[in-house]
Amino acid sequence: MMMNKYLTLSLGLLMLAGSVHAAGDVARGKAKSVTCAACHGADGNSAVATFPKLAGQNVDYLVHSLTAYKKGTRKNAMMSPMAAPLSASEIEDLAAYFASQSALTQKK
Repeated sequence: MMMNKYLTLSLGLLMLAGSVHAAGDVARGKAKSVTCAACHGADGNSAVATFPKLAGQNVDYLVHSLTAYKKGTRKNAMMSPMAAPLSASEIEDLAAYFASQSALTQKK
């Protein structure tokens, strides 16, 4: 029983370490993001509720999502073809750019 706890903890730490991505290049990501702007806004703050805001999102989340669209494990009629031609470094660059943007907040 105790062995299972250690094994689970060890596997969890390995997965966490594996989720850390090399930092993408914000400038290259900004240049590449022109194809994203029509739906997600130039800085990732979409004005349309049906398109998610990307600005300020976590880098790992963005990399994971784009990679899943690229591989087909996450399906969306618009996003899957957009992500398909992206290289791993382009995905990291886009993620770095959008994560570096300030997310808009609602005024109370």
